[in-house]
Amino acid sequence: MGSTLSAGALLITQVSGSETLSGMAATMSTIGAAVAAVPLATLAARRGRAPALTTGALLAAFGAVVGLVAAVLGWTLLLLAGIVLLGVGTAVNLQARFAATDLSEPGRRGRDLAVVVWSTTLGAVLGPNLIGPGDAVGQAIGLPPLAGAYLFTIAAQLVAAVVYLVGLRPDPLRLATRIGLERPASPEAASRTADVGGIATGMISTSLSHATMVSVMAMTPVHLVGHGAGLELVGLTISLHVLGMYALSPLWGLLADRVGREATIAIGQVLLLGALLLLAAGAESELWVAVGLFLIGVGWSAASVAGSTLVTESVDVLGRARIQGRADLLMSTAGALGGGAAGLVLARLGYGGLALAATGLVAVVLLTLVVRVSRRRAAA
Repeated sequence: MGSTLSAGALLITQVSGSETLSGMAATMSTIGAAVAAVPLATLAARRGRAPALTTGALLAAFGAVVGLVAAVLGWTLLLLAGIVLLGVGTAVNLQARFAATDLSEPGRRGRDLAVVVWSTTLGAVLGPNLIGPGDAVGQAIGLPPLAGAYLFTIAAQLVAAVVYLVGLRPDPLRLATRIGLERPASPEAASRTADVGGIATGMISTSLSHATMVSVMAMTPVHLVGHGAGLELVGLTISLHVLGMYALSPLWGLLADRVGREATIAIGQVLLLGALLLLAAGAESELWVAVGLFLIGVGWSAASVAGSTLVTESVDVLGRARIQGRADLLMSTAGALGGGAAGLVLARLGYGGLALAATGLVAVVLLTLVVRVSRRRAAA
């Protein structure tokens, strides 16, 4: 996924001839994730996690096939359609982290969720670095430049589908639901009253943090290539960013369990704000762009782990999958809007201006946290 989506922005520019459309790669992917979020959650609630995750992985593999055909034919609209289907794979990855919390003890939800996020580190870091090798493999068999990465994505999603179908047994959501119905005193059935404030805070923090990350990350390859950077440097920069997104996840899960979900979300926002200011000041430096993008990944990780945990624990198991699907829908929609607007902002204000504009999203999350904490203290 990392190699395909990173190459997608460059491939769209190459096929369409318009740099402004480059942001559509991230936009189409997040639209696909948004459209798939609720149906996959509904399927999970009815049939279990394994059938839902398997279905999503197979759709993503088909999307990679469509994208590959579009690259060969040079059809921009078909390429965008393929990226939409690839976005279903993102929805699968998002819902996989929730599968880890289906049977969690209340005091370990953050850590259990975080370990699944962390486990994606290896593939996610290696992914963007497959742009170069994928391009070499693709051109060796006659594919257009940058199209070879889709071959790797097809293989990866097919393997993932088999792993979900065969390995995810017993199904955690179905088991948690049965426990919740049969054992009213169990952790899975401990709360029958939804914490609306917790759901709202978690959704706002995850969605706006995701919009911040997607908008800047999607435009970084275009910005670097426009300043003469090679594909290897682009791949390295994105790899550092993805390393920040996933490698420290266990730390954020531990902090979310020990110091609180809201406090960990706030730490993430401070990291995002610092990274955006660094990118605004050092937009012309390849080194500072790499450092800033890494810090954006770290801040996103803290907010995503803690926010997702807050959403999960704010509703009982019987309605959990439905709320989680809505949270992913909002998160992906925010990312789609951020990615779509990013290309226009980049064309008008430049990379530094894009970073400054994204600080407004961080401010909204911080304000939401202040309101949440103030109301809890007033209620106490």
